[in-house]
Amino acid sequence: MSKLILSLGIIVVGLSLGYAIQRLANADLLRLPISLDDLRKRLQKAALLFVLPVTVLGAIWIVDVRSISIAALPLIGVGSITLGGVLAMGAARVLRLEPRMTGALIPCGAFTNIGSIGALICYVYLGERGFALVPIYKLFEELTYYSVGFPIAKYFSTNDAKQDPSAGRLRALVSDPFILVALSSIILGGILNLSNLPRPGIFSIINAVFIPLGTGLLLVSIGLAMRFKRVRHHLKACTLVSLIKFAVVPFCATAVAWSIGYGRIENGLPLKVVMILSSMPVAFNALIPPSLYDLDLDLANACWFFTTSALIVVLPILLMLINMV
Repeated sequence: MSKLILSLGIIVVGLSLGYAIQRLANADLLRLPISLDDLRKRLQKAALLFVLPVTVLGAIWIVDVRSISIAALPLIGVGSITLGGVLAMGAARVLRLEPRMTGALIPCGAFTNIGSIGALICYVYLGERGFALVPIYKLFEELTYYSVGFPIAKYFSTNDAKQDPSAGRLRALVSDPFILVALSSIILGGILNLSNLPRPGIFSIINAVFIPLGTGLLLVSIGLAMRFKRVRHHLKACTLVSLIKFAVVPFCATAVAWSIGYGRIENGLPLKVVMILSSMPVAFNALIPPSLYDLDLDLANACWFFTTSALIVVLPILLMLINMV
């Protein structure tokens, strides 16, 4: 129960704090030295370029990466993203959505909140060893988003006059500082792991502080940009996306992980990680394609808010399931 309360508390407090700052600043009740957009970007940079890379390095240093089966973890991650997008396309057909709504729904089914909420839940529920598998699971996440998700969303856009930045975004991956720092922390942590050098005990204390801190910074940054519009008008779509994110995709991903023996590695640790990360809500990144390509942003926002709110029900169920493994 304490793990559940801690994880929900960090999520609620982070999002609420960011949203409160946004509302107060917009109402001129809070004067900030920088704009909300600049504040959001600085929080994200602090988390992604400093706090979280340190935690990833320290966690991978002690995880058992010698098992060949772990190499399949990124493929399960990509498969979960792809399956979610395909199922969302099918849901759009069932609902008979127009192209603008279809293009907004597909990223909602595919894009998943792995890096902030998923990583936090893995750490709170499974500890450092579980957290260390998160960057391996999401290794090809951004590549899949930009090379597949964005072009598919653009296909359903009715605004042909807009310049398509997908190719540029894909090329920018090789020089993106966020990607480079993340990969560097994974590689350096792996080298230290294979070197058999003992990890300094201080890292346990650092990660105990930095992991919640990094997630908190990201959640506050999300809260700074949250919008609540017409959620009640998209309940059918939100319900279908929730079934995709919390039932179908987790079942399929967990079945694959079980079939390749993840339940027999470190007391089922990688299996539990797959169960958690494949059950996360719509990522905030799912709101970017609708903004770029003149798709239905209200629908994407509704799915994001609905599935994130559903964590109140999902997290206790996840805790019960991983305790049964």
